Order: sequence, then structure tokens, then C-alpha cells
Amino acid sequence: MSKWLKPTVFLLALAPLAALAVQIFQNNLGPDPAQELAKQTGEWTIRFLLLALALTPLRHLTGSPQFVRHRRMLGLFALFYATIHLLVWMSFLLAFRWLAIGEELTERPYISIGFAAYVILLALGITSPKAMVRKLGKNWKRLHQLVYIAGILAVVHLLWILRTDVWEAVLYGGILMVLLGFRIGRYLYIRYF
Repeated sequence: MSKWLKPTVFLLALAPLAALAVQIFQNNLGPDPAQELAKQTGEWTIRFLLLALALTPLRHLTGSPQFVRHRRMLGLFALFYATIHLLVWMSFLLAFRWLAIGEELTERPYISIGFAAYVILLALGITSPKAMVRKLGKNWKRLHQLVYIAGILAVVHLLWILRTDVWEAVLYGGILMVLLGFRIGRYLYIRYF
């Protein structure tokens, strides 16, 4: 069973992309396909990020190390969907007009926040191989703690974009706060009790 778990997780993580491809092929993304594609890829980025962050608390609560074996893969899938999200924004919404992209990044705070989250995820993705873990030593863990900042920035980015219908962003933010609260509570318990 365990030898099939990794490929199964990998294929399941590709399922949202396959569903999007079907929607594109069937021309079923609504009146503004580019906007819908950006929305869906952004949401899948947050979902995979939250899923990766949920695995450590699950390991501690259950005592099973099985949960964290696929954390890196799920984190890389968060980066994968974030990259698609960024490319959709740059290509379909701004047609790779670099001046317009630069203006959006500097003049729209919610774009700047989303881009900052992407840069963090990219740095974490680049440093995720085992060789980088060995090379960075103790600094690797410090760097990878930035994932919490990336999560907060991603939720703020979504909240700012949605503006009125914010229930999804509030839901993701609530899940993120529970996951961060668990880590803070565990850290304080270990340190002081």
C-alpha cells in the first residue's frame, strides 16, 4: 500500500489541473475565462499550502509519521499552482506587457502582497531538495518558516481581491489561524511545561 501512496498523492494533486483543462477544452469557464482561471489556480495554491501546513499537526495529534512524508510534494504543488496563477495573470490578463506588469506590482498593494507570497514560495521550492537542506544547515529551517508568512500574505491577497464576497478568504484564514495557533501552542507547551 505504501509504495502506491506517493504516486496516488501525486496524481490527486494533478486532478485540479486536469479539471481546469477539461473546463478550458469545453469552453466552460464562464463569461471571463481568464479571470476564472486566475481565481481557481489561486485558490488551489492556498488549498495546497494549507494542506501541506496541516500535515505536521496531524502527525503530532496521531503520532503517525506517515502524514509528513508527502509534505514537501504538497508544498511544491502549492508553488506549481501559484506559478500557473502568476502566468495566467501575466499572459491572459496583461498579455506579457512588462511595463503594465511593473505598474500593477507597484501600484496595487494586493498584487504586491500576492507577488511577495509567490517569491517566498519560489524560494522555498528552490531550497526544498535534500542537497539544499544539507547546504543551508540550520538556516534551512529558518528560511522555511517563511511559509507561515506566505500563507498569511496569500489569504490577505485573496481577501483583498474578493472585497465583498469574502467567505472563502475568511474560511482559509480561519484554517490558517488554527494551524498557526496549534504550532504556537505546542511551542509554548514544550518550552514552558
